Amino acid sequence: MSGTKLVMGASGFVGSHVTRQLVERGDQVRVWIRRSSSTVAFDDLDVERHHGDLDDDAAMRTAMKDVDTVFYCVVDARAWLRDPAPLHATNVEALRKVLDVAVEVGVPRFVFCSSVVTMAIAESGSADETMPHNWRHLGGAYIESRIQAEDLVLRYHRERGLPAIVLNVGTTYGPRDHGPTPHGKLVRAAARGKVPAYAKGASMEVVGIEDAAAAFLLAEEHGRPGERYIVSERYLPIKDLFDIAAREAGARPPKVGIPLPLMRVIGAVGGGVSRLLRKDSVVTSTSVRLMHIQTPLDHSKATRELGWEPAPVADSIRAGVRWFLDERAGSRPA
Repeated sequence: MSGTKLVMGASGFVGSHVTRQLVERGDQVRVWIRRSSSTVAFDDLDVERHHGDLDDDAAMRTAMKDVDTVFYCVVDARAWLRDPAPLHATNVEALRKVLDVAVEVGVPRFVFCSSVVTMAIAESGSADETMPHNWRHLGGAYIESRIQAEDLVLRYHRERGLPAIVLNVGTTYGPRDHGPTPHGKLVRAAARGKVPAYAKGASMEVVGIEDAAAAFLLAEEHGRPGERYIVSERYLPIKDLFDIAAREAGARPPKVGIPLPLMRVIGAVGGGVSRLLRKDSVVTSTSVRLMHIQTPLDHSKATRELGWEPAPVADSIRAGVRWFLDERAGSRPA
């Protein structure tokens, strides 16, 4: 599709890679960011910048005017927050305002970045897009906000005619993780040999960041409005993630595996300390549960309908490590 594209959330890991691939394809690209947002991920790209907050309807109307596609990559992914209000405010209520403006302006295509956490747990084999979510009561505030967000987008499609396509993206790895993301921090720590232990049995759905971004461009061209597409390459044990990153950097991978019962105790203690000190903790009972609860997913629908063919995620993990090491070396004083 030719014309102007708008990427909302272009300062983030996924959004910046979508922006980069659109520019490389030769598209005219607008980016929507807050004035306080970092622009390091796309400073080298020729893009039209629009600034504003997600409650600024007038600025959003201007940004969406005359675009043929909106790529929505805004998310608050801080699953560890004690207070869930910011998650709901950004992931649900701010999104509602964006959808209202998109419908009002008549955006021809709206590609929404959702998550694999809205996918079901399979009793056996792999889960796919047809299976209803069945673990909402176990996921906590972050998972609830992502489910509500996706439901909202699909409802706007059904009831208000928004031509929305939902991409359920796995945990992304690869180069140009400027943030870095929380999961990118784990890769960096492993590359430095700073991960002493891993959670036994912990696994996640993962995908290379460049393959994930490519799915957004394919969804714009081939995706069916009202449909969901799993964008995740494979189900990867966290031990394998650490091993791949450490070996690429020539570091020592973690050898000690912490069993699930002990991880549950650690999570309970972390949550208790968080409440006592009134300070957010990444390790809680909920976060430990999320490490072990999901099952493998089947991305064949994205391959069949979008033509999406992801490379092995291990290649992206290694590329991310190399990028991190190059950046680290480049930041050293001469």
